[in-house]
Amino acid sequence: MKIAVLGAGAGGTAVAFDCAAHDHDVRIFDFPSFPDNIATIAEQQGIHASGDLDGFAPIISASHDIDEALQDAELIYVVGPAYSTAPFGQAVAGKLRAGQTVIVTPGSCGGALAFKQAAGLDLDDDAIRVAETSTLHYAVRLTEPGRIRVFLKLKAGNLLAALPSQHTDSILQLIDDVYPSMESATSVMQTSLQNANPVIHPAVTLANAARIDGTGGDFLFYEEGVSDATGRLIEAVDKERIAIGATMGITVIPDPELGMRQGYMLADDYGEAYRTAPGFLGIGAQPQLDHRYLNEDVGYGLVFMSGLGRQLGVETPTMDAVIHLASVLMERAYATEAIRTPTSLGIGELSAEALGNL
Repeated sequence: MKIAVLGAGAGGTAVAFDCAAHDHDVRIFDFPSFPDNIATIAEQQGIHASGDLDGFAPIISASHDIDEALQDAELIYVVGPAYSTAPFGQAVAGKLRAGQTVIVTPGSCGGALAFKQAAGLDLDDDAIRVAETSTLHYAVRLTEPGRIRVFLKLKAGNLLAALPSQHTDSILQLIDDVYPSMESATSVMQTSLQNANPVIHPAVTLANAARIDGTGGDFLFYEEGVSDATGRLIEAVDKERIAIGATMGITVIPDPELGMRQGYMLADDYGEAYRTAPGFLGIGAQPQLDHRYLNEDVGYGLVFMSGLGRQLGVETPTMDAVIHLASVLMERAYATEAIRTPTSLGIGELSAEALGNL
């Protein structure tokens, strides 16, 4: 199959490697403002990986030319942080054709909605099938341009939903050779709420703000950064997102329970289980507070979830406190910026039932 991967960060590079290693023809694209990885992959004509994925996989092309990347593509992966989804959607607007499939991975709370909006596709348009996943399928880092270290490829527990949802099963069949453990979600609201990054990253970051500032992130984010008290903060946020899902008739799996299914964790508590999780071992903290663990996971994730809570009448005091404290630390107003909310995505007037059935 001919596959385009939009996004050449660690996640996009892992997706490109994995698809190419399964004998698909892969082209990878990123914007000119991110030149190094694209240039190296183009020069060496492939990607090196170590860890859960290992070896060298050939890539057909790596470029900043979106038309080249989309050439004859049957499947398009959009891989990157939440703030990359709309730019990628804008880059392909008017260039997609009927019969293509787009997967936003991870969806990062409303990713499929944001992509369709940016690409100029109607919410119910299924000529071009758009789906999102609840998380990235890998714990992965770029070690240098053209090389990745994959700490874990998920064993289970990554949900996928199409928008509209009737195409979910056929899309799962399309990607089954590379992602046989991908699971069906009831709707994009389930994949959005099952995204654990806004639950974990902001809580751990705020609890370690002085350490990050003082050391430049010279510590292990999970092994050293998650105390039992920090675990209680993670748990409080988790309970609020579970309550939001329940209002829509959606089951949101508690994060440690899902982490055990995915292969990250060995136990289902919110403290020691994170510190000793095999899938998190060796992952360092971010070098500064100005990082996607706050800018993305608060600005796009918690703000979206909190907005859903207000829309559905679910109180979210812990989420709101985390949003406020992150705003104080970063000297910005994430809630006021409202970059990604139910309203901004055009679903702010929908009932709980309608949201659950998207």
